[in-house]
Amino acid sequence: MRGFIDFIREQGVVGFAVGFILGGAISALVKSFIEDIVSPVLALGTSNLSTLTEAYLQVGSAKIMWGSFLNDLINFIVLAFVVYFAVKILKLDKLDKKKDKVG
Repeated sequence: MRGFIDFIREQGVVGFAVGFILGGAISALVKSFIEDIVSPVLALGTSNLSTLTEAYLQVGSAKIMWGSFLNDLINFIVLAFVVYFAVKILKLDKLDKKKDKVG
């Protein structure tokens, strides 16, 4: 059993699992923040839109949903900053045990 636990720690599975769980929770929180707070505030500057995701450009019969894209881009940027600072502040990059070098 000890060998299995060492293998899990050495291969970074613990850090991966923690990152996966925290990433899902943080992603949902950031998505809600962007969609419920940031997007409506940015939509105030556009013509009678309740959220930024409704903004589009009509080209012939096609709708270019630039507002939805911008909303997702803002979501990505905020999420990237949150994850970066979480890893740096909480020192999650040092969570896993490193293999001892031989030689």
